[in-house]
Amino acid sequence: MPNKVTYKRFSAFKGDLASWALGIGLGLTVAMQLTTMRKSDIDTLYAALGSLSRLAALVGTYFALVGIFMIARIPWVEKSIGHDRLVVWHRKLGPWSLYLIGSHVLFITISYAGFSQISLVSQFWQILNNFGWMWFALAGFFLMIFAGITSYKKARATMSYETWWILHVFTYGAMAASFMHQIVNGQMFIGHPLNRAYWIALYVAMAFCVIWWRIVKPAVLSIKHRLVIDKVVKEGPGVYSIIFKGRRLRELGAEGGQFFNWRFNTKGHRLLAHPYSLSAAPADEYMRISVKNLGDHSRATEYLRLGTKVWFEGPYGAFTAGRTKSKRAVLIGGGVGITPIRALLDEFKDSASVDVIFRAPREEDLILREELDYIASKSHGTVRVHYMAGPRKNFPMDAPFLGALIPDIADAEIYICGPVALIETVVAAAKELGVSATRVHHEEFVYHAE
Repeated sequence: MPNKVTYKRFSAFKGDLASWALGIGLGLTVAMQLTTMRKSDIDTLYAALGSLSRLAALVGTYFALVGIFMIARIPWVEKSIGHDRLVVWHRKLGPWSLYLIGSHVLFITISYAGFSQISLVSQFWQILNNFGWMWFALAGFFLMIFAGITSYKKARATMSYETWWILHVFTYGAMAASFMHQIVNGQMFIGHPLNRAYWIALYVAMAFCVIWWRIVKPAVLSIKHRLVIDKVVKEGPGVYSIIFKGRRLRELGAEGGQFFNWRFNTKGHRLLAHPYSLSAAPADEYMRISVKNLGDHSRATEYLRLGTKVWFEGPYGAFTAGRTKSKRAVLIGGGVGITPIRALLDEFKDSASVDVIFRAPREEDLILREELDYIASKSHGTVRVHYMAGPRKNFPMDAPFLGALIPDIADAEIYICGPVALIETVVAAAKELGVSATRVHHEEFVYHAE
Protein backbone atom coordinates (compact mmCIF):
# COMPACT_ATOMS: atom_id res chain seq x y z
CA MET A 1 0.00 0.00 0.00
CA PRO A 2 1.19 3.57 -0.64
CA ASN A 3 2.61 5.84 2.03
CA LYS A 4 -0.60 7.12 3.63
CA VAL A 5 0.87 10.32 5.14
CA THR A 6 2.35 11.38 1.81
CA TYR A 7 -0.90 10.53 -0.01
CA LYS A 8 -3.01 12.54 2.45
CA ARG A 9 -0.76 15.59 2.39
CA PHE A 10 -0.42 15.65 -1.40
CA SER A 11 -4.17 15.16 -1.87
CA ALA A 12 -4.93 17.92 0.63
CA PHE A 13 -2.52 20.26 -1.19
CA LYS A 14 -4.16 19.59 -4.56
CA GLY A 15 -7.62 19.99 -3.05
CA ASP A 16 -6.59 23.32 -1.50
CA LEU A 17 -5.11 24.44 -4.82
CA ALA A 18 -8.40 23.71 -6.60
CA SER A 19 -10.33 25.61 -3.91
CA TRP A 20 -8.06 28.64 -4.24
CA ALA A 21 -8.40 28.60 -8.03
CA LEU A 22 -12.20 28.54 -7.81
CA GLY A 23 -12.23 31.32 -5.21
CA ILE A 24 -9.92 33.55 -7.24
CA GLY A 25 -11.99 32.87 -10.34
CA LEU A 26 -15.18 33.92 -8.54
CA GLY A 27 -13.45 37.09 -7.30
CA LEU A 28 -12.33 37.98 -10.83
CA THR A 29 -15.82 37.30 -12.16
CA VAL A 30 -17.47 39.64 -9.65
CA ALA A 31 -14.71 42.23 -10.21
CA MET A 32 -15.57 42.38 -13.92
CA GLN A 33 -19.00 43.71 -13.03
CA LEU A 34 -17.94 46.06 -10.24
CA THR A 35 -15.05 47.68 -12.14
CA THR A 36 -17.11 48.41 -15.26
CA MET A 37 -20.10 49.98 -13.52
CA ARG A 38 -20.90 53.68 -13.68
CA LYS A 39 -22.92 55.84 -11.32
CA SER A 40 -25.77 55.78 -13.83
CA ASP A 41 -25.93 52.00 -13.45
CA ILE A 42 -27.33 52.28 -9.92
CA ASP A 43 -28.92 55.76 -9.67
CA THR A 44 -32.47 54.51 -10.34
CA LEU A 45 -34.40 51.41 -9.39
CA TYR A 46 -34.53 50.12 -12.97
CA ALA A 47 -30.82 50.80 -13.49
CA ALA A 48 -29.97 48.97 -10.27
CA LEU A 49 -32.11 46.02 -11.34
CA GLY A 50 -30.22 45.91 -14.64
CA SER A 51 -26.87 45.90 -12.83
CA LEU A 52 -28.07 43.22 -10.42
CA SER A 53 -29.22 41.09 -13.35
CA ARG A 54 -25.79 41.30 -15.00
CA LEU A 55 -24.06 40.29 -11.76
CA ALA A 56 -26.48 37.35 -11.39
CA ALA A 57 -25.73 36.26 -14.96
CA LEU A 58 -21.98 36.38 -14.42
CA VAL A 59 -22.00 34.46 -11.14
CA GLY A 60 -24.62 31.98 -12.38
CA THR A 61 -22.62 31.27 -15.54
CA TYR A 62 -19.42 30.94 -13.50
CA PHE A 63 -21.16 28.39 -11.24
CA ALA A 64 -22.30 26.47 -14.35
CA LEU A 65 -18.74 26.44 -15.69
CA VAL A 66 -17.38 25.26 -12.35
CA GLY A 67 -20.05 22.54 -12.26
CA ILE A 68 -18.82 21.21 -15.59
CA PHE A 69 -15.18 21.37 -14.43
CA MET A 70 -16.24 19.22 -11.45
CA ILE A 71 -17.45 16.40 -13.68
CA ALA A 72 -14.83 16.80 -16.42
CA ARG A 73 -12.88 13.89 -14.87
CA ILE A 74 -9.71 15.94 -14.31
CA PRO A 75 -7.47 13.24 -12.76
CA TRP A 76 -5.75 15.22 -10.00
CA VAL A 77 -9.06 16.79 -8.94
CA GLU A 78 -10.80 13.39 -8.87
CA LYS A 79 -8.02 11.78 -6.83
CA SER A 80 -7.67 14.59 -4.30
CA ILE A 81 -11.36 15.34 -3.69
CA GLY A 82 -13.15 12.14 -4.69
CA HIS A 83 -15.70 11.52 -7.42
CA ASP A 84 -18.72 11.20 -5.14
CA ARG A 85 -17.95 14.46 -3.39
CA LEU A 86 -17.52 16.23 -6.72
CA VAL A 87 -20.86 14.87 -7.91
CA VAL A 88 -22.55 16.10 -4.71
CA TRP A 89 -21.03 19.56 -5.16
CA HIS A 90 -22.05 19.54 -8.83
CA ARG A 91 -25.64 18.74 -7.90
CA LYS A 92 -25.77 21.38 -5.18
CA LEU A 93 -24.20 24.07 -7.36
CA GLY A 94 -26.45 23.40 -10.36
CA PRO A 95 -29.71 24.80 -8.91
CA TRP A 96 -27.97 27.99 -7.78
CA SER A 97 -26.65 28.52 -11.27
CA LEU A 98 -30.15 28.07 -12.66
CA TYR A 99 -31.70 30.41 -10.07
CA LEU A 100 -29.16 33.15 -10.79
CA ILE A 101 -29.48 32.92 -14.56
CA GLY A 102 -33.28 32.85 -14.22
CA SER A 103 -33.06 35.99 -12.07
CA HIS A 104 -30.97 37.62 -14.79
CA VAL A 105 -33.65 36.93 -17.40
CA LEU A 106 -36.38 38.33 -15.15
CA PHE A 107 -34.53 41.39 -13.82
CA ILE A 108 -33.11 42.52 -17.17
CA THR A 109 -36.57 42.34 -18.72
CA ILE A 110 -38.09 44.36 -15.86
CA SER A 111 -35.26 46.90 -16.07
CA TYR A 112 -35.60 47.51 -19.81
CA ALA A 113 -39.41 47.50 -19.62
CA GLY A 114 -39.26 50.11 -16.86
CA PHE A 115 -37.11 52.42 -18.95
CA SER A 116 -39.22 51.89 -22.08
CA GLN A 117 -42.55 51.91 -20.23
CA ILE A 118 -43.89 48.90 -22.12
CA SER A 119 -45.20 45.51 -21.04
CA LEU A 120 -42.84 42.76 -19.97
CA VAL A 121 -43.95 40.53 -22.85
CA SER A 122 -43.30 43.26 -25.43
CA GLN A 123 -39.95 44.07 -23.88
CA PHE A 124 -38.89 40.42 -23.79
CA TRP A 125 -39.77 40.10 -27.48
CA GLN A 126 -37.72 43.19 -28.29
CA ILE A 127 -34.72 41.83 -26.37
CA LEU A 128 -34.89 38.58 -28.34
CA ASN A 129 -34.96 40.38 -31.67
CA ASN A 130 -32.85 43.51 -31.08
CA PHE A 131 -29.77 41.98 -29.42
CA GLY A 132 -27.38 39.53 -31.05
CA TRP A 133 -27.53 35.80 -30.34
CA MET A 134 -30.47 36.13 -27.94
CA TRP A 135 -32.49 33.30 -29.48
CA PHE A 136 -29.52 31.00 -28.93
CA ALA A 137 -29.31 32.24 -25.34
CA LEU A 138 -33.01 31.47 -24.81
CA ALA A 139 -32.50 27.98 -26.21
CA GLY A 140 -29.57 27.52 -23.84
CA PHE A 141 -31.69 28.68 -20.89
CA PHE A 142 -34.42 26.17 -21.68
CA LEU A 143 -31.85 23.39 -22.08
CA MET A 144 -30.45 24.29 -18.66
CA ILE A 145 -33.92 24.20 -17.11
CA PHE A 146 -34.53 20.80 -18.68
CA ALA A 147 -31.23 19.44 -17.39
CA GLY A 148 -31.88 20.95 -13.97
CA ILE A 149 -35.34 19.40 -13.60
CA THR A 150 -34.08 15.94 -14.57
CA SER A 151 -31.28 16.22 -12.00
CA TYR A 152 -33.58 16.30 -8.99
CA LYS A 153 -33.61 13.05 -7.05
CA LYS A 154 -37.32 12.35 -7.55
CA ALA A 155 -37.08 13.03 -11.27
CA ARG A 156 -34.01 10.79 -11.62
CA ALA A 157 -35.83 7.99 -9.82
CA THR A 158 -38.56 7.91 -12.48
CA MET A 159 -36.25 7.39 -15.46
CA SER A 160 -33.61 4.95 -16.60
CA TYR A 161 -29.94 5.86 -16.55
CA GLU A 162 -29.99 5.91 -20.36
CA THR A 163 -32.74 8.54 -20.52
CA TRP A 164 -31.26 10.63 -17.73
CA TRP A 165 -27.79 10.61 -19.31
CA ILE A 166 -29.05 11.80 -22.69
CA LEU A 167 -31.11 14.59 -21.11
CA HIS A 168 -28.25 15.69 -18.87
CA VAL A 169 -25.88 16.11 -21.80
CA PHE A 170 -28.07 19.11 -22.70
CA THR A 171 -26.02 21.05 -20.11
CA TYR A 172 -23.15 21.21 -22.60
CA GLY A 173 -25.49 22.47 -25.30
CA ALA A 174 -26.84 25.12 -22.92
CA MET A 175 -23.36 26.44 -22.17
CA ALA A 176 -22.40 26.55 -25.85
CA ALA A 177 -25.66 28.22 -26.93
CA SER A 178 -25.41 31.01 -24.34
CA PHE A 179 -21.76 31.95 -24.92
CA MET A 180 -21.96 34.44 -27.80
CA HIS A 181 -24.73 36.64 -26.40
CA GLN A 182 -22.59 37.31 -23.33
CA ILE A 183 -19.57 38.43 -25.33
CA VAL A 184 -21.40 40.65 -27.84
CA ASN A 185 -23.95 42.21 -25.44
CA GLY A 186 -22.34 42.20 -22.01
CA GLN A 187 -21.54 45.66 -20.65
CA MET A 188 -18.51 44.26 -18.84
CA PHE A 189 -17.08 42.89 -22.13
CA ILE A 190 -17.76 45.68 -24.64
CA GLY A 191 -14.65 47.85 -24.75
CA HIS A 192 -12.90 45.70 -22.10
CA PRO A 193 -10.53 43.28 -23.91
CA LEU A 194 -9.02 41.84 -20.72
CA ASN A 195 -12.43 40.90 -19.37
CA ARG A 196 -13.36 39.36 -22.69
CA ALA A 197 -10.07 37.41 -22.81
CA TYR A 198 -10.61 36.07 -19.27
CA TRP A 199 -14.16 34.93 -20.03
CA ILE A 200 -13.20 33.30 -23.31
CA ALA A 201 -10.30 31.57 -21.54
CA LEU A 202 -12.73 30.05 -19.02
CA TYR A 203 -14.86 28.62 -21.80
CA VAL A 204 -11.83 27.37 -23.71
CA ALA A 205 -10.44 25.71 -20.57
CA MET A 206 -13.80 24.06 -19.90
CA ALA A 207 -14.06 22.79 -23.48
CA PHE A 208 -10.47 21.52 -23.39
CA CYS A 209 -11.00 19.60 -20.13
CA VAL A 210 -14.16 17.93 -21.39
CA ILE A 211 -12.77 17.11 -24.84
CA TRP A 212 -9.37 15.95 -23.60
CA TRP A 213 -10.26 13.95 -20.49
CA ARG A 214 -13.66 12.67 -21.58
CA ILE A 215 -13.10 12.05 -25.30
CA VAL A 216 -9.50 12.16 -26.54
CA LYS A 217 -7.63 10.51 -23.67
CA PRO A 218 -10.19 7.68 -23.23
CA ALA A 219 -10.05 6.99 -26.98
CA VAL A 220 -6.25 6.84 -26.92
CA LEU A 221 -6.19 4.52 -23.90
CA SER A 222 -8.89 2.28 -25.36
CA ILE A 223 -6.91 1.86 -28.56
CA LYS A 224 -3.68 1.28 -26.65
CA HIS A 225 -4.97 -1.36 -24.24
CA ARG A 226 -7.26 -3.19 -26.71
CA LEU A 227 -9.88 -4.29 -24.20
CA VAL A 228 -12.37 -6.96 -25.30
CA ILE A 229 -14.98 -9.05 -23.50
CA ASP A 230 -13.45 -12.38 -22.52
CA LYS A 231 -16.23 -13.93 -20.39
CA VAL A 232 -19.71 -13.20 -19.03
CA VAL A 233 -20.48 -15.09 -15.80
CA LYS A 234 -23.76 -15.23 -13.88
CA GLU A 235 -23.16 -14.43 -10.20
CA GLY A 236 -26.72 -14.33 -8.84
CA PRO A 237 -30.28 -13.27 -9.66
CA GLY A 238 -29.91 -10.56 -12.29
CA VAL A 239 -26.19 -10.07 -11.60
CA TYR A 240 -23.47 -10.83 -14.15
CA SER A 241 -19.70 -10.43 -14.06
CA ILE A 242 -18.01 -9.27 -17.25
CA ILE A 243 -14.34 -10.15 -17.56
CA PHE A 244 -12.29 -8.01 -19.92
CA LYS A 245 -9.01 -9.00 -21.50
CA GLY A 246 -6.45 -6.46 -22.68
CA ARG A 247 -2.77 -5.68 -22.59
CA ARG A 248 -0.58 -3.80 -20.09
CA LEU A 249 -3.60 -2.90 -17.97
CA ARG A 250 -1.49 -2.16 -14.89
CA GLU A 251 -0.27 0.96 -16.69
CA LEU A 252 -3.74 2.43 -16.14
CA GLY A 253 -2.93 2.69 -12.43
CA ALA A 254 -6.39 1.43 -11.47
CA GLU A 255 -7.05 0.32 -7.90
CA GLY A 256 -9.73 -1.79 -6.30
CA GLY A 257 -12.67 0.44 -5.37
CA GLN A 258 -12.45 2.61 -8.48
CA PHE A 259 -14.81 2.63 -11.44
CA PHE A 260 -14.67 3.17 -15.20
CA ASN A 261 -17.22 4.44 -17.69
CA TRP A 262 -17.75 1.64 -20.21
CA ARG A 263 -18.94 1.57 -23.84
CA PHE A 264 -19.36 -1.72 -25.67
CA ASN A 265 -18.94 -1.76 -29.43
CA THR A 266 -22.27 -3.36 -30.20
CA LYS A 267 -25.79 -2.20 -31.03
CA GLY A 268 -27.43 -0.25 -28.22
CA HIS A 269 -24.18 0.22 -26.29
CA ARG A 270 -21.94 2.39 -28.46
CA LEU A 271 -23.24 5.86 -27.58
CA LEU A 272 -23.91 5.62 -23.86
CA ALA A 273 -21.14 5.32 -21.28
CA HIS A 274 -22.13 3.58 -18.04
CA PRO A 275 -20.23 3.73 -14.73
CA TYR A 276 -19.46 0.31 -13.26
CA SER A 277 -16.97 -0.34 -10.47
CA LEU A 278 -14.26 -2.97 -10.66
CA SER A 279 -15.27 -6.08 -8.73
CA ALA A 280 -11.69 -7.34 -8.40
CA ALA A 281 -8.33 -5.62 -8.34
CA PRO A 282 -7.04 -5.40 -11.92
CA ALA A 283 -4.33 -7.70 -13.26
CA ASP A 284 -1.98 -6.97 -16.16
CA GLU A 285 -4.27 -8.64 -18.72
CA TYR A 286 -7.66 -8.82 -17.02
CA MET A 287 -10.24 -6.56 -15.37
CA ARG A 288 -13.70 -7.44 -14.08
CA ILE A 289 -16.95 -5.65 -13.34
CA SER A 290 -20.16 -7.08 -11.89
CA VAL A 291 -23.43 -5.60 -13.09
CA LYS A 292 -26.98 -5.83 -11.74
CA ASN A 293 -29.97 -5.53 -14.07
CA LEU A 294 -31.23 -2.06 -13.15
CA GLY A 295 -31.85 -0.51 -16.58
CA ASP A 296 -31.94 -1.15 -20.29
CA HIS A 297 -28.15 -1.07 -20.60
CA SER A 298 -27.29 -3.20 -17.57
CA ARG A 299 -30.08 -5.67 -18.40
CA ALA A 300 -28.55 -6.28 -21.81
CA THR A 301 -25.01 -6.95 -20.56
CA GLU A 302 -25.69 -10.68 -20.11
CA TYR A 303 -26.15 -10.95 -23.87
CA LEU A 304 -22.87 -9.30 -24.84
CA ARG A 305 -20.82 -11.39 -27.23
CA LEU A 306 -17.34 -12.58 -26.40
CA GLY A 307 -14.69 -10.64 -28.28
CA THR A 308 -16.75 -7.40 -28.31
CA LYS A 309 -14.43 -4.39 -28.27
CA VAL A 310 -14.68 -2.17 -25.20
CA TRP A 311 -14.13 1.59 -24.97
CA PHE A 312 -13.56 3.01 -21.52
CA GLU A 313 -12.94 6.16 -19.49
CA GLY A 314 -11.05 5.97 -16.22
CA PRO A 315 -10.09 4.93 -13.69
CA TYR A 316 -12.12 7.32 -11.54
CA GLY A 317 -12.89 7.71 -7.88
CA ALA A 318 -11.04 8.03 -4.58
CA PHE A 319 -12.71 5.06 -2.89
CA THR A 320 -9.32 3.39 -2.51
CA ALA A 321 -7.10 1.80 0.11
CA GLY A 322 -4.59 4.61 -0.40
CA ARG A 323 -6.82 6.97 1.59
CA THR A 324 -6.49 5.01 4.83
CA LYS A 325 -3.99 5.67 7.60
CA SER A 326 -4.88 2.65 9.74
CA LYS A 327 -3.99 -1.02 9.79
CA ARG A 328 -7.59 -1.75 10.80
CA ALA A 329 -10.42 -1.57 8.27
CA VAL A 330 -14.15 -2.29 8.15
CA LEU A 331 -15.62 -2.67 4.66
CA ILE A 332 -19.41 -2.52 4.34
CA GLY A 333 -21.27 -3.38 1.14
CA GLY A 334 -25.00 -3.29 0.52
CA GLY A 335 -26.45 -5.40 -2.30
CA VAL A 336 -24.50 -4.97 -5.54
CA GLY A 337 -22.46 -2.37 -3.67
CA ILE A 338 -20.35 -5.31 -2.53
CA THR A 339 -18.56 -5.28 -5.91
CA PRO A 340 -16.18 -2.35 -5.22
CA ILE A 341 -15.82 -3.65 -1.66
CA ARG A 342 -14.68 -7.00 -3.07
CA ALA A 343 -12.11 -5.21 -5.25
CA LEU A 344 -11.01 -3.04 -2.34
CA LEU A 345 -10.43 -6.16 -0.26
CA ASP A 346 -7.71 -7.21 -2.71
CA GLU A 347 -5.82 -4.04 -1.80
CA PHE A 348 -6.22 -4.54 1.96
CA LYS A 349 -5.97 -8.28 2.54
CA ASP A 350 -2.17 -8.50 2.93
CA SER A 351 -1.61 -5.34 4.95
CA ALA A 352 -4.49 -4.83 7.39
CA SER A 353 -6.93 -6.57 9.70
CA VAL A 354 -10.24 -6.39 7.85
CA ASP A 355 -13.89 -7.07 8.67
CA VAL A 356 -16.25 -7.24 5.70
CA ILE A 357 -19.98 -6.75 6.29
CA PHE A 358 -22.20 -7.84 3.41
CA ARG A 359 -25.80 -6.65 3.73
CA ALA A 360 -28.42 -8.02 1.32
CA PRO A 361 -32.21 -8.49 1.37
CA ARG A 362 -32.03 -12.23 0.51
CA GLU A 363 -29.56 -15.10 0.74
CA GLU A 364 -29.48 -15.43 -3.05
CA ASP A 365 -28.36 -11.77 -3.30
CA LEU A 366 -25.08 -12.55 -1.53
CA ILE A 367 -23.08 -12.51 -4.77
CA LEU A 368 -19.35 -13.30 -4.91
CA ARG A 369 -19.74 -15.24 -1.68
CA GLU A 370 -17.40 -18.05 -2.68
CA GLU A 371 -14.65 -15.54 -3.48
CA LEU A 372 -15.09 -13.73 -0.18
CA ASP A 373 -15.00 -17.00 1.74
CA TYR A 374 -11.89 -18.11 -0.14
CA ILE A 375 -10.06 -14.85 0.63
CA ALA A 376 -11.01 -15.13 4.30
CA SER A 377 -9.86 -18.77 4.48
CA LYS A 378 -6.43 -17.89 3.06
CA SER A 379 -5.92 -14.80 5.24
CA HIS A 380 -4.85 -16.59 8.45
CA GLY A 381 -7.55 -14.78 10.41
CA THR A 382 -6.86 -11.23 9.21
CA VAL A 383 -10.01 -11.13 7.03
CA ARG A 384 -13.43 -11.88 8.52
CA VAL A 385 -16.67 -11.78 6.50
CA HIS A 386 -20.09 -11.19 8.10
CA TYR A 387 -23.14 -12.03 5.97
CA MET A 388 -26.41 -10.31 6.83
CA ALA A 389 -29.29 -11.38 4.61
CA GLY A 390 -32.85 -10.56 5.53
CA PRO A 391 -35.13 -7.70 6.63
CA ARG A 392 -33.59 -4.42 7.78
CA LYS A 393 -35.06 -4.80 11.25
CA ASN A 394 -32.84 -7.85 11.79
CA PHE A 395 -29.69 -5.90 10.94
CA PRO A 396 -30.24 -2.23 11.91
CA MET A 397 -26.60 -1.25 11.21
CA ASP A 398 -26.81 1.41 13.93
CA ALA A 399 -24.22 2.21 16.60
CA PRO A 400 -25.24 -0.46 19.15
CA PHE A 401 -25.40 -3.14 16.43
CA LEU A 402 -22.05 -2.30 14.83
CA GLY A 403 -20.37 -1.75 18.19
CA ALA A 404 -21.44 -5.20 19.39
CA LEU A 405 -20.43 -6.87 16.13
CA ILE A 406 -17.01 -5.18 15.88
CA PRO A 407 -15.93 -3.93 19.33
CA ASP A 408 -12.84 -2.08 18.04
CA ILE A 409 -14.64 -0.34 15.18
CA ALA A 410 -13.76 3.07 16.66
CA ASP A 411 -10.12 2.37 15.74
CA ALA A 412 -10.91 1.33 12.17
CA GLU A 413 -11.04 2.99 8.78
CA ILE A 414 -14.59 2.47 7.48
CA TYR A 415 -15.53 2.07 3.81
CA ILE A 416 -19.21 1.90 2.78
CA CYS A 417 -20.75 1.30 -0.63
CA GLY A 418 -24.44 0.75 -1.17
CA PRO A 419 -27.84 2.44 -1.17
CA VAL A 420 -28.13 5.95 0.26
CA ALA A 421 -30.14 4.76 3.27
CA LEU A 422 -27.42 2.29 4.28
CA ILE A 423 -24.69 4.90 3.92
CA GLU A 424 -26.57 7.48 5.99
CA THR A 425 -27.25 4.93 8.73
CA VAL A 426 -23.64 3.77 8.95
CA VAL A 427 -22.22 7.32 8.81
CA ALA A 428 -24.47 8.32 11.72
CA ALA A 429 -23.49 5.18 13.63
CA ALA A 430 -19.78 5.82 13.06
CA LYS A 431 -20.13 9.36 14.41
CA GLU A 432 -21.91 8.06 17.49
CA LEU A 433 -19.17 5.46 18.01
CA GLY A 434 -16.50 8.16 17.92
CA VAL A 435 -15.06 7.48 14.48
CA SER A 436 -13.58 10.61 12.91
CA ALA A 437 -15.36 11.77 9.75
CA THR A 438 -11.99 11.68 7.94
CA ARG A 439 -11.88 7.91 8.49
CA VAL A 440 -15.31 7.20 7.00
CA HIS A 441 -15.26 6.79 3.22
CA HIS A 442 -18.39 6.09 1.21
CA GLU A 443 -19.66 5.77 -2.31
CA GLU A 444 -23.34 5.74 -3.24
CA PHE A 445 -24.16 2.87 -5.58
CA VAL A 446 -26.29 4.99 -7.91
CA TYR A 447 -25.57 6.45 -11.32
CA HIS A 448 -23.17 9.36 -11.38
CA ALA A 449 -23.72 12.81 -12.79
CA GLU A 450 -22.60 13.35 -16.38
